[in-house]
Amino acid sequence: MKKFLLAASVSALTAGAALADEVRIGVLLGFTGPIESLTGHMADGAELAFQEINDAGGILDGQMIVPVRADSGCVDSALAQASAERLITSDGVVAIMGADCSGVTRAVLENVAMATGVPMISPSATSPGFTDFDSGGLFFRTAPSDARQGAILAGIVMERGFETVALTHANNDYGAGLANAFIENFEEMGGTVTVVVPHEEARGDYTAEVGTLSAAGGDALVILGYPDGGGSTLRTAWELGAFDQFFIPDGMFGDDLIASVGEALEGTVGTLPWAVGEGPDRFHAMAEEAGFAGESSFTRESYDAAALLALAAQAAGEATPAGIAANILRVANAPGEEILPGDLARGLQILAEGGEINYVGATNVELIGQGEAAGTYREYVVEDGQFVTVQFH
Repeated sequence: MKKFLLAASVSALTAGAALADEVRIGVLLGFTGPIESLTGHMADGAELAFQEINDAGGILDGQMIVPVRADSGCVDSALAQASAERLITSDGVVAIMGADCSGVTRAVLENVAMATGVPMISPSATSPGFTDFDSGGLFFRTAPSDARQGAILAGIVMERGFETVALTHANNDYGAGLANAFIENFEEMGGTVTVVVPHEEARGDYTAEVGTLSAAGGDALVILGYPDGGGSTLRTAWELGAFDQFFIPDGMFGDDLIASVGEALEGTVGTLPWAVGEGPDRFHAMAEEAGFAGESSFTRESYDAAALLALAAQAAGEATPAGIAANILRVANAPGEEILPGDLARGLQILAEGGEINYVGATNVELIGQGEAAGTYREYVVEDGQFVTVQFH
């Protein structure tokens, strides 16, 4: 009954919104919780795309895009679902840029978006579980799956000569999915994982977890989590002398990690979805001019997710959930004229004239059907308090 009422409400609201001079799009991210140090920059990335479009005259003959922020909490499914329901039923959004962390994204998708027919593009929900999930054509993401990141990180660990590792992961969909991918690939390469210890976020004291990890042994510690719990675990392990070599994933990348963990992070190796070329270069210049950290985690993916939603509305000829959902793949992939950051006005014009575009964006976007994106990864090492690129995979 609740899903029926929610669907009825959104139908009425979005029908009215389509006649207005504005198009509302939700920006659903963890403005509180374990990745709040990242999400402000992610929201800025998304809103940079919307501002670029509005500065060029909007979409669909002058309709301005109005971003509406809402909090997912990253790991709080009840909060994320309530926020998504408010976005749709009260704020009248026609699509959602988000959510961010995999668990809350899945909860919002299954319990809110699919009940109302509202499309979502997540910039950072990387769980392998989304690849084959049937969302009815409503879910897309601009970050690649952790199935690939797990394989790449495992290869990096082995290439650096560490054949036995202890592993801890955030106790949620993101951490568990990435851990499974890493372990499967690492063991296939001949490596040994001595112990797997899930950890909760925001606990403050991780001495017990580090004690278990240390007792099991290993040449290095793999920490798959976020800056809060993962960073605290790393610092504790270093202070206690349990490990002196660490490997981390995309969820922990950011200047705040360096600030909070300090010298313990020196020599740590990590992976992060990344792209190189004209599109990323343009985006970084635009972000710098706008005054936010464009090289922070998932800012590029957020810009691309937002741009795709707006371009899909233009391609549909109407800013409706169904129209947007049906046209995301059309604007994201070849054939068509390539569109980079700064080219959104040109892309809108091509679509308005009945042409085709291939949105390349800030991350060299290629959507492999619904629920999956291709992508490359940056391998980096922390040297003198800086993230230094090693190579791209």
